[in-house]
Amino acid sequence: MIGQSPLRTFIAHAVLILGILIVAFPIYYTFVASTHTLQTILKPPLPLLPGDQLLNNYSEALFGGIGRIGGVSVGRLLFNTTIMALGVAVGKIFISILSAYAIVFFRFPLRMAFFWLIFITLMLPVEVRILPTYKVMVDLGMIDTYAGLIIPLIASATATLLFRQFFMTIPGELVEAARVDGAGPWRFFFDILVPLSRTNIAALFVILFIYGWTQYLWPLLVTNSNDMNTIVIALRKMVSFADADTQWHLVMVTAMLAIVPPILVVVLMQRWFVRGLVESEK
Repeated sequence: MIGQSPLRTFIAHAVLILGILIVAFPIYYTFVASTHTLQTILKPPLPLLPGDQLLNNYSEALFGGIGRIGGVSVGRLLFNTTIMALGVAVGKIFISILSAYAIVFFRFPLRMAFFWLIFITLMLPVEVRILPTYKVMVDLGMIDTYAGLIIPLIASATATLLFRQFFMTIPGELVEAARVDGAGPWRFFFDILVPLSRTNIAALFVILFIYGWTQYLWPLLVTNSNDMNTIVIALRKMVSFADADTQWHLVMVTAMLAIVPPILVVVLMQRWFVRGLVESEK
């Protein structure tokens, strides 16, 4: 085993610490701004230590109404965004795993043609099909609804491809053994495939949850009511061209609260996320 010199170890740790500071400082500065009054923020320089308005600012944002977004509270915005992110993540995984299951384990005409049709949709993101998708949502009365926020985003060719590749590593002997034991298609799916896929599901859930949480264009189009806005849309509405007209202390609180759920998902599911990316269970 090759040993490392103390100098190289010191340089590696110094670079790592410097990188962490560069990434973390804007987040810390946002947190500091969220604990001060609006007057303190508008009068530079902003202090580098937290202020005494933490509880007041956070309670006002979470439970009070913010004027520039129609008096809607950040708590409502977090609820809307959580519903959307969970719906997109769960919906994508559910549809993709069923699609991959059908393509790999069932034999039917034009099976591969359907797979390639699914795969081709990678070239048709929401931004490309935005007008016809919006027209369909209007015709179905899904504007300003959770269904309108979620359903157009739940198809995922990437997740279908990943599940297909994993299912193709399942030994044929396992399928035959399940058939001999009398396991039907649904029992084989729920009792064997889903448990074997749990790390893949966890890894995809983290990625897709963050994808749903950070959506901007589609929620901007499909929501007209402030009550249905996501937190990303609300952050943009809260900022005015005139500094004096922007409640910067509430903007900073909203920004801090907006990054908490994705961070919690990544931290709590980090072990499963890494295993899902580097392991291939069989």
